[in-house]
Amino acid sequence: MSLLPLTTRSHPLPPTVHGTGGAAPMPRTVAVVGAGAAGLVAARELLREGHAVTVFERSARVGGTWAYDPRSDPYPPCLDTAAPGAAAVHGSLYASLRTNLPRELMGFSGFALAGRVFAGDPRTFPGHREVLAFLDAFAVESGVAGRVRLRAEVVRVGPLAGHGERWTVAWRGEGGVEEEEEEVFDAVVVCNGHCTVPLVPKLRGIGNWQGKQMHSHNYRTPEPFQDQVQDAVSVTVSIVVVVGLGASGVDIAREISNVAKEVHIASRYTEDRLGKVDTFQNTWLHSEVDCIQDDGQVRFSEGSASIAADTFLYCTGYRYHFPFLDVEGVTVDGNRVGPLYKHVFPPKHAPNLSFVGLPVKTIMFQSFELESRWVARALSGRAELPGEEAMAAAVEEDYRRMDAAGKPKRHTHALMPDWVEYMDWVAAQVGEPPMEARRREIYEKALRCIWSLDDSYRDSWEEEEEEENR
Repeated sequence: MSLLPLTTRSHPLPPTVHGTGGAAPMPRTVAVVGAGAAGLVAARELLREGHAVTVFERSARVGGTWAYDPRSDPYPPCLDTAAPGAAAVHGSLYASLRTNLPRELMGFSGFALAGRVFAGDPRTFPGHREVLAFLDAFAVESGVAGRVRLRAEVVRVGPLAGHGERWTVAWRGEGGVEEEEEEVFDAVVVCNGHCTVPLVPKLRGIGNWQGKQMHSHNYRTPEPFQDQVQDAVSVTVSIVVVVGLGASGVDIAREISNVAKEVHIASRYTEDRLGKVDTFQNTWLHSEVDCIQDDGQVRFSEGSASIAADTFLYCTGYRYHFPFLDVEGVTVDGNRVGPLYKHVFPPKHAPNLSFVGLPVKTIMFQSFELESRWVARALSGRAELPGEEAMAAAVEEDYRRMDAAGKPKRHTHALMPDWVEYMDWVAAQVGEPPMEARRREIYEKALRCIWSLDDSYRDSWEEEEEEENR
């Protein structure tokens, strides 16, 4: 990459502190990449630990993926980058999105989402605008808002040559053509999220497909699947294959089933309940897509009749993507970011380089906070990390256990079924108690509700909770 002119600014070196026993915490200058939920709580924990924090956010506001953008990327989802001249849209929210976890699991310690209303949406499972307003208020009250540089896109992060474990952060302002500025920090915390770059499976026979393809990243409203006009007559013609049955797949399939002629959900996890979905309109569950036939029809693995669909809508998740990271020994391979000790620290660069927010299939906001606290204390010397070799060995042992259990590499950061063990382990590193049984029960109940394909759980939740407590 050719470099634009640089303006270099170095933050002062911190005082030298030898050892950790009895010593005062060692303040560091820390760059946080991203001002979404993970970046905001990481900045708060770093500030609480006495570090000097600068948060870089490429958009015009804080909130990350919770900042709804009605625009969507026009390029095909099978491409890793936008078409020439097109600006990639960061957000992946659809207009109707509501949380799939209740308020009680969405806040941070000392700043709850439960019991307060931030944007006029008091529902137990609020819409995305309520969560965004919560994050705005959190940023202000925690003092983080004043540390955020908006419209500051990080273009390169790498170790500073000849200066131990200090780090250079090159960034540029809005428009991407302004002069780059380079600053030096003691540490970098990567919190840029992972809901932007679509992960699209390679379906057998996709070369035979002549219809439309899109990813949930591009989905905003169901109107494009609504009645179309043929010969001056309005007819419902959309037949959609939704690939994937995660939370977004369930929501989007339900929503477009109200306007499309048929919706067919394909997932490898549906073998025990194939067929018509009673709680949705015009919707059928299938096993995964076997292939697209020579005639362009879609065939499913269970051998049901082939479908003459016109749209593939991939609800298949996202790629971890760090285009700015220029660090030897940290890679993304098969959607595994590694090697990382407990999903957070690269052994070679710990604790001065860390990642917050990679794990999924857990209580996300609580995970962000625990990881952030661990990072902040590791940087100040109040949480001790193993040596590089010990961390690397622990990573390899984790990989061996995954292989033995048959867990695919692409699911490295999916914590199920051991999500509580992970959360409790990180909590122990910072002196926090294990997870409360109630929080675990609420989360697992929410998962069962999502998997039931009955989205009425969001509005009946409180009544059911009251009934269970009688």
